Amino acid sequence: MSNRIALVDDDQNILTSIAMALEAEGFQVSTYKDGEAALRGLDQRPVDLAVLDIKMPRMDGMELLQRIRRDSALPVIFLTSKDDEIDEVLGLRMGADDYIKKPFSQRLLIERIRALLRRQDMAVDDGALAGEPMLARGRLMLDGARHLCTWDSREVALTVTEFLILKSLATRPGHVKNRDQLMDAAYGDSVYVDDRTIDSHIKRIRRKFRVVDSAFNEIETLYGIGYRYRESAAEAG
Repeated sequence: MSNRIALVDDDQNILTSIAMALEAEGFQVSTYKDGEAALRGLDQRPVDLAVLDIKMPRMDGMELLQRIRRDSALPVIFLTSKDDEIDEVLGLRMGADDYIKKPFSQRLLIERIRALLRRQDMAVDDGALAGEPMLARGRLMLDGARHLCTWDSREVALTVTEFLILKSLATRPGHVKNRDQLMDAAYGDSVYVDDRTIDSHIKRIRRKFRVVDSAFNEIETLYGIGYRYRESAAEAG
């Protein structure tokens, strides 16, 4: 079954041209001209990935992402203005998985969509291999087959990117992962992101864990080097 993509943009020309390009690549496409319409449509017809413009009437992309993230880890790519770096940072901090600056080529967008869908499949398939146990590190449990993360048996809803970054760190507690290694774990070789993107994802992972445990401090920052999962935290429990 082909993947279904939601496109949300108030520019009809963009919607039409991108939808045609995606359909030519075998995707199914749902299009929406504003956030409110998209929110209603996503409830009625779920998709595998969403591409959201930020600046839209009625409900912009930021608010739409915030509403989506209340109960969904749906992969999301943001379309941002050419020189508006604040949009990129805010979008990533709010839980977007990737962003593309306008103007962009349709081929670039299609490649980014395929890369993000592959990452999602990888996060599931890695845990679904025959005989592979769930990853348990003290109070942390990662179940790749169900894309499930728990802390003290309480679920922590992570996006695909966040799940893969945390899995990379927790797989080898005490070992430092630099930003390039975390980029490779979460994005592979097909997408380039800068250091701030990884930092934003780490901050968001920490915030999510602190909702269920205000004392959570298992992801350590080694300034100028990278991050590591605390070895003592992995041994505890």
